[in-house]
Amino acid sequence: MIELKSPREIEQMKPAGRFVGNILKELRERTKVGTNLLEIDEYVHQRIVDRKGAESCYVDYAPDFGTGPFAHYICTSVNDAVLHGIPYDYNLKNGDLVSLDLAIKVDGWASDSAISFVVGDADESDLRLIRSTEEALLAGIEAAQPGNRLGDVSHAIGEVAREYGYPVNLEFGGHGIGREMHMDPHVANDGRAHHGFKLREGVTIAIEPWFMKSTDEIFQDQSDGWTLRSVDGSRGAHSEHTIAITENGPQILTARG
Repeated sequence: MIELKSPREIEQMKPAGRFVGNILKELRERTKVGTNLLEIDEYVHQRIVDRKGAESCYVDYAPDFGTGPFAHYICTSVNDAVLHGIPYDYNLKNGDLVSLDLAIKVDGWASDSAISFVVGDADESDLRLIRSTEEALLAGIEAAQPGNRLGDVSHAIGEVAREYGYPVNLEFGGHGIGREMHMDPHVANDGRAHHGFKLREGVTIAIEPWFMKSTDEIFQDQSDGWTLRSVDGSRGAHSEHTIAITENGPQILTARG
């Protein structure tokens, strides 16, 4: 069931969105060559502890696409790890492509957002991949207008991927969000325009395009039971915002700064 939020409830979701957006902005500035993934996880943990009413959406989360409960506060996916990356004892190296995906509740309302960037010297092909996800995210948000269809959002994302020449995986995508992190509807990263659920005021969704350079196939890393990697070792990137559809159009709740 797709829930509609009242204007008051959307206002209540904004603190969580600001909190998630600000943490990702801070992490983007703090994460350098040599930063350990466990340091990133602990930083998020401490920010949650210090914020009254905040709780992780990830710790003890146990959906059917993972192996056992997730035990960390953020997803850290590096290079060919494209989604659900488990933080582990790894110091980032020059040129690593990092995706950080973060979901937190504040006072019972969830927000979810993701960024990708390169630490140190960046290869132009990595920057192009990241740029494609950012442009696809903006295109998806722009399409999320009252009266449009969910397929319009998916189609807008897929069109950007096609323009860049990247394949699209449809197994994982965006989702509804509110009192829980993952809710209806599923927001695919490609689809048919003018089809699907009719968008209306009060819909809140997380839009999250993620692409890999040369494949649309992934596999689950059995060493941790969570991290999803590209089958051919190519790098991936991921961008995400939580938005609310209002009478004035889509509003980004997880803006960074």
